[in-house]
Amino acid sequence: QVQLVESGGGLVQPGGSLTLSCAASGTRFFSARAMGWYRQAPGKDREFVATITSGGSTDYADSVKGRFTISRDNAKNVVYLQMNSLKPEDTAVYYCKMIVTGSWGQGTQVTVSS
Repeated sequence: QVQLVESGGGLVQPGGSLTLSCAASGTRFFSARAMGWYRQAPGKDREFVATITSGGSTDYADSVKGRFTISRDNAKNVVYLQMNSLKPEDTAVYYCKMIVTGSWGQGTQVTVSS
């Protein structure tokens, strides 16, 4: 059973930065799995943020392009989301997902506010 645990969320001022981490366990195939980050703001549906393939190809939502960077460390079974130039509208619970298995983490709260 794959387990995903997110960390790194918190309160940050507009224009600030945060790096989220998602640690995977219970799988020998992390390096072969595409991983994604999604977010859900209060009262809204969960939405796509970014994905990274096993080969390192990335894709981003238009709303975060140029500000967020997804990366992975296959030796550590961790996927990261570096978030820069944060805006209040980035406030949400951020979730990571192992795409092929559909496994989700429990989420980590990011709040952007002055």
